[in-house]
Amino acid sequence: MDRKKFLQTTGLGLGLTFIPEIFQAQTSSSKSLSLTKFKAKIVKDAEGDVLNVLGDIQTHKLVGSDTNNQIVEWVDNVAPGVEIPPHIHTKEDEIFRVVKGQIDITIDGKTQTLNEGDMAFAPKDIPHSWKVVGTKKAKMMTSAFPAGIEHMFTKLAQLPAGPPDFEKVTAICAEHGIRFI
Repeated sequence: MDRKKFLQTTGLGLGLTFIPEIFQAQTSSSKSLSLTKFKAKIVKDAEGDVLNVLGDIQTHKLVGSDTNNQIVEWVDNVAPGVEIPPHIHTKEDEIFRVVKGQIDITIDGKTQTLNEGDMAFAPKDIPHSWKVVGTKKAKMMTSAFPAGIEHMFTKLAQLPAGPPDFEKVTAICAEHGIRFI
């Protein structure tokens, strides 16, 4: 039996007939992804957009417009005693990585001290909070995915200096799917 006849009679030929179409489909979708207008980005430690979000000094490194709204990353540089009260995100998950200092983080009612090199994951719909503990400033890399929360931080950073107006803070956060508990 010749090769062509063998392939036709075994059904293998049917599978091989579709392989070029499968590769074509994969190549087409890969091309559409690679044709996006997003570019690689390198951000040095001292670079980024700095926001004072109610005492949480954030340097935004990557935002949604950089990542096709996949992720936003910022660095928190905060003094001892600064804290974010218990709250729930309904849109994004967060990852916290301590670079310097110590952070007490509470997720779903369980508190743990994070030291340099430690990290924590706070899924959406789970209450969480954090506080800088110890005697030195803390530096923490925070990631949220999907992106979008950076717009809330921009609005919060535009509030007047001084004691925060919690009604305004709560309203801005609620617009972005975050509520305090």
